Amino acid sequence: MAVVTCTNFTLPLAVMFVVALAITFKRVKKFARIAWDALTVECSVVALTQSTAPPQGQSQPESPPGTVVPTSVNYHFTRQCNYKCGFCFHTAKTSFVLPLETAKKGLRLLAEAGMEKVNFSGGEPFIKDRGRYVGQLVMFCKSELGLPSVSIVSNGSLITEDWFNKYGEWLDILAISCDSFDEETNRRIGRHQTGKDHLRCLRQVRTWCQQYKVAFKINSVVNRYNIDEDMSSEIMELNPIRWKVFQCLLIGGENAGPEALRDAEDMVITDQQFDQFVKRHEQVTCLVPESNEKMRDSYLILDEYMRFLDCREGRKEPSRSLLDVGVQSAIQRSGFDEKMFFKRGGKYTWSKADLKLDW
Repeated sequence: MAVVTCTNFTLPLAVMFVVALAITFKRVKKFARIAWDALTVECSVVALTQSTAPPQGQSQPESPPGTVVPTSVNYHFTRQCNYKCGFCFHTAKTSFVLPLETAKKGLRLLAEAGMEKVNFSGGEPFIKDRGRYVGQLVMFCKSELGLPSVSIVSNGSLITEDWFNKYGEWLDILAISCDSFDEETNRRIGRHQTGKDHLRCLRQVRTWCQQYKVAFKINSVVNRYNIDEDMSSEIMELNPIRWKVFQCLLIGGENAGPEALRDAEDMVITDQQFDQFVKRHEQVTCLVPESNEKMRDSYLILDEYMRFLDCREGRKEPSRSLLDVGVQSAIQRSGFDEKMFFKRGGKYTWSKADLKLDW
């Protein structure tokens, strides 16, 4: 009798016995049905086993130990700014900005490593080429890399409606920094420029965000000058999707120490004072507070050379550029606390396609 096979395996002896029995007793219909059912089950089981199990002698692939996925990256591509906020932790130590195509190359490497969200910051992102540079990066990340979320943090003073016309469709979130709704307080903080009305710029940008369907967000740094302010009514009127409230943070070499361009020592507040500010605004539903403990190691920060910055020791220690050594090699020197990133709500609904914008 010929050997019957199915998908490279020999028909089990029991099945062949049933077939032979059917032929012998000429009960073809009854026993053929039994044989066919048995054969079908066996084929299905073996095929399923072969499709899910790795080849003999091999194991399922595992992520290399120590691999960090750069889910959300903050790219501070410039240190230049038209404001002089006293607590700034990324000051104008250089005027260097990567060539546009080189920056795109680095962003592509990050996307290939798993980046889902990129946030462009500074310095002031709109200071380079009157916003064209950041606009080109926004369009590239959305249209070519297909990132779920692209955002910008800006002081809002250099943004124009023409920019929204050209690039607004590619931008998910625009965060405007505002530490006070009192202009005198803003001047004391350093968040101002001669001839610019910061609060007027804030409200104008909010209007454009509504008009061009960009999610609007506000960032505030709580410090000695605004610690007693109640911003509830203004925030609720502006209705941002998120109001990020940060505790003033000292970073050696940036806003503290002999090498720093700023001295924020007199702007620092205690944890208790920060908690009191948060409690005063607890009725604001979009409030997202971040203490120094939550903030320090839970952000992936890239500088103007595309180096990750490790802030664990209270100062910025740069890795080698990911353009030279690759993402995984560079990110090992980032000091990134992934658990704290998720604990502080670092991943949220951040694509405007998924946001229900209440315009």
